[in-house]
Amino acid sequence: MELSSHRLELTKRNPLTISRGTSSGTVNLVVTVSHDGIDGIGELAPNAVSGDTAETGELDLIAVASKLANVAPWERAKVEVALSEITSEAVGLDGVGSGGAFRAAVECACWDWLGKRAGLPVWQLLGLDKAKISATSVTVGINPPDVAAEQAREWQARTGAMHLKIKLGSPAGMAADQEMYAAVREAALPGTVLRVDANGGWSEAEAHIMIAWLAERGVEYVEQPLAQGDEAHLASLRPAPIPIFLDETIRTSVVISKGVGLCDGVNVKLMKCGGIAEACRIVAAAHAHGLQTMLGCMGESSLAISAGAHISPLFDHLDLDSHQNLTNDPFVGISWHEGKVIPGDNPGLGIVPG
Repeated sequence: MELSSHRLELTKRNPLTISRGTSSGTVNLVVTVSHDGIDGIGELAPNAVSGDTAETGELDLIAVASKLANVAPWERAKVEVALSEITSEAVGLDGVGSGGAFRAAVECACWDWLGKRAGLPVWQLLGLDKAKISATSVTVGINPPDVAAEQAREWQARTGAMHLKIKLGSPAGMAADQEMYAAVREAALPGTVLRVDANGGWSEAEAHIMIAWLAERGVEYVEQPLAQGDEAHLASLRPAPIPIFLDETIRTSVVISKGVGLCDGVNVKLMKCGGIAEACRIVAAAHAHGLQTMLGCMGESSLAISAGAHISPLFDHLDLDSHQNLTNDPFVGISWHEGKVIPGDNPGLGIVPG
């Protein structure tokens, strides 16, 4: 196969602030795999968890191109091996290096190619049922209470979403978190499901207080209360009055067993784990250990969101909203219906330039 790429500059409708900082836009990378007259496409979204950027993706593309020159896109095992060989030396808890978003871009492009070759959408290739897709969360970033409340109202008016993920872990402290949460809760439509993601922004003591406080105020679950690297203190939060999900701490299926007893669920992201195949392995391992699963996103356009949508029937919870927060999403092919992201029936990922 031949590989090529081009950059994609995306602008957020609302800048997103989490505990680690603010993003108003990203420079993503669209990767194309070409073989036998068919092109498959995938997307890299830069992020701090995997360490990818458009620049590192372009360098990785050069490094892997010769390894894949004599490999067909349907030879997924060979593709995964080649991609693992160009992984950087920086490793996480699971012993896996960075570069997850680049691996996802190439791997999803191969799935797109395979679906086009077979004449089937990816969800059908995997034997999945679109009727099992859950409603997705839409995200309200860290803001002053009045701004956060207005964003919640705008999200719901524009999309009809009835699940809000509220980013907490404000550098201003717990009082700021509590004021913002209360403002969003009051602004939300009746019946809205509220979820919280601290992105590792709390200390152990703060997490104890905030989890109990949020449980009293109807939060469905709390995500990543402690920072990646602080896993030793998760045990002190157990048992928790509401489910705890881990995100940054869990990157691949290798470490799922280490989360047993420390959390109730894991957040899977294609840009973090390296693609569809590894995401499916994480789901299988998590469910085998009795853990819930969530599929999230990292600043992707509709291209990578579509890849997530195709495997979304496997997951208990969904957070596939980044494309809805873009002013210049260049792709079409997925639909939004009653708060759900629905993949199309066209072959592959079913995504084309809009």
